[in-house]
Amino acid sequence: MPASRARAIRAARISGLLKTLAHPARLLLVCTLAEGETSVSELETKLAVHQPTLSQQLNVLREAGVVSARREGKQIFYRLTDERACQLVGALGAIFCNDTQIL
Repeated sequence: MPASRARAIRAARISGLLKTLAHPARLLLVCTLAEGETSVSELETKLAVHQPTLSQQLNVLREAGVVSARREGKQIFYRLTDERACQLVGALGAIFCNDTQIL
């Protein structure tokens, strides 16, 4: 495969991840999940995002392979599964935030 083709493929993958994280609610979710696995009810409380919006945005992240879910009884827990997304939000925090928090 020519180098230019490989670069184009990498650029498309990176662009896809950036598009996934471009939504404010999804970015906040990823930042929160970078701190560790969290239940849906905890996410709803921490982020003050209503359940329908939360479910919709978590579904987008799950379909993109950024997060995964596990069920424990009636609760669903989410965790980051894409290390690149975790590193990216860490870099964004270092660039845009004045303290050690990601956002």
